[in-house]
Amino acid sequence: MFGLKGIHHLAMATRDIETTIRFWRDLLGMRLVGGLGKSGYKLYFFEISPRNYIVFFEWPNVEPVPEKDHGTPVSGPMVFDHVSFAVENFDCLCALRQTLEEAGFWVSDVMDHGIIYSVYSFDPNGIPIEFSASVPGADLGASPALVDTAPPPAALEGTEPVTGIWPGVRKPLARSDCDPFPGEGRELVDGSKKNWFK
Repeated sequence: MFGLKGIHHLAMATRDIETTIRFWRDLLGMRLVGGLGKSGYKLYFFEISPRNYIVFFEWPNVEPVPEKDHGTPVSGPMVFDHVSFAVENFDCLCALRQTLEEAGFWVSDVMDHGIIYSVYSFDPNGIPIEFSASVPGADLGASPALVDTAPPPAALEGTEPVTGIWPGVRKPLARSDCDPFPGEGRELVDGSKKNWFK
């Protein structure tokens, strides 16, 4: 429909980009592929896999989030529960678990979820993270399953997108209506600078 290809980047926040770099690049092995900013505002890109990134804004007054068990319900405002990173196989998952533990980070035992094996931890900012290795032969996308005992009506309509739920496009935009506005980050590829990076 729209050519969605995955997550390009997850944007998180930290007050300590130095410690964040040490964790994501030096401990987890993600390449630091971009960084821009000025005093009081930075944005750094870590490569998860080709063209997939986790990025961090450094804001001086942001506070680490309190740690909570992954998947435990909460009350009040909430953005997301945790993020899971795929690893190549079970052996990689075990090696990553040992690396986190020896670096002094809490990390769970390996959990068998049927479709994935997972370990859970937190980054230095309190961000809940999971690392998952596929169970050989298990492919939820190839064999969708709905075992919810009280599914919402939309889920009962099946796995494929349902048309006619949302209003359609009445008049397609002209290509000129989609001309990009220059934003931050262009300096990473072409050297241009926005005024606020002086």
